Amino acid sequence: MKRVAKFEKVSWEQFLEDWRDTFGEAQEEQEIREIYERIRLPRRATAGSAGYDFFLTLPITLHPGQSVKVPTGIRVRMDEDWVLQIYPRSGLGFKYRLQMNNTVGIIDSDYFYSDNEGHIFIKVLNDSREEKTLELSEGMAFAQGIFMEYGITEDDEVTESRNGGFGSTDSQAQ
Repeated sequence: MKRVAKFEKVSWEQFLEDWRDTFGEAQEEQEIREIYERIRLPRRATAGSAGYDFFLTLPITLHPGQSVKVPTGIRVRMDEDWVLQIYPRSGLGFKYRLQMNNTVGIIDSDYFYSDNEGHIFIKVLNDSREEKTLELSEGMAFAQGIFMEYGITEDDEVTESRNGGFGSTDSQAQ
């Protein structure tokens, strides 16, 4: 098995900035610090698991149609020509129609070097058609990431580099 990546926590300063940007200024800094200290690096549950589980640092309740953006506090350094794909945990998708708001999260290898330290955000949606409210507890695995190798075309000559997440490569694709 190839070893191609390493998960890390983002810095405390980056986490604080992103947490406040996501949830506002109401929470005390000490509360956010305690959340930061509870961050668990993603891990596989068994030797045969393809996915690395991402864990919640706070409880979340999602009513049908609601979504939440979760600042995970995680970044990942990975080899070139690899990507981390983020999916909801299979059981949550099956039981509650928990989905990624962007269908599949794609974390490129160069995202690690962005100004935001490559902080991975995961936005999930309760797409229940059966009016099921989803209760996710602190420490629960709610998403999973799978590393995939990829190739490029023979005539690809891209030399641009990224700085940022969503939309950061839009102008480069033209």
